[in-house]
Amino acid sequence: MPTWAIVPVKPFLHSKSRLAGVLSPQERARLSRQFLGHALDVLAQASAIAQTLVISRDPEALAFARQRQARTATESGVPDLNRALRQATQAALSLGADAVLILPTDLPFISPDDIRQLADERAAAPTVIIAPDRRERGTNALFVRPPGLLEYAFGPDSFHKHSELAARAGAPARICRLPGTGLDIDLAEDWELYQTYIRQHVST
Repeated sequence: MPTWAIVPVKPFLHSKSRLAGVLSPQERARLSRQFLGHALDVLAQASAIAQTLVISRDPEALAFARQRQARTATESGVPDLNRALRQATQAALSLGADAVLILPTDLPFISPDDIRQLADERAAAPTVIIAPDRRERGTNALFVRPPGLLEYAFGPDSFHKHSELAARAGAPARICRLPGTGLDIDLAEDWELYQTYIRQHVST
């Protein structure tokens, strides 16, 4: 039952705009590249993932992903995360994916063990697994078997929206709160938490 990871990536130079108060555009671009590299490295170590597909409209991000042996798809149409994820899901499905794991890149603490728990190889269809953010509002990872079972609703309050959509699809969501999926680096306060963690662990 091959599971494909789908990793959406904004153009590096336009990413993390809500961190503009603490990081310059160049710093945000470097951070996004670093986070993408980490996500791809972790997915490559996860035996549950058969293929990783990066979707982006940024040629630099796509080239970087190919260097890490990931498949790529160029996002088409009006920029929209949910539209891009539908496009990538159709591509994965056409190439034999039995399930998809949607994984944002800005999870600096994600680990192969987190991926193993999210991409449940034993789960029969239909299955939806959601990893919420630390505020229990956003969705920081989403496992769906079979692909296309539910519409994507990333954006404000996506955790509750995905839970409702899963229930309507006949697959009540399993909620997975994991060490590596709670903190996504989206706001200045997230960045400060991340920096505090780094400082504490560098000094010990």
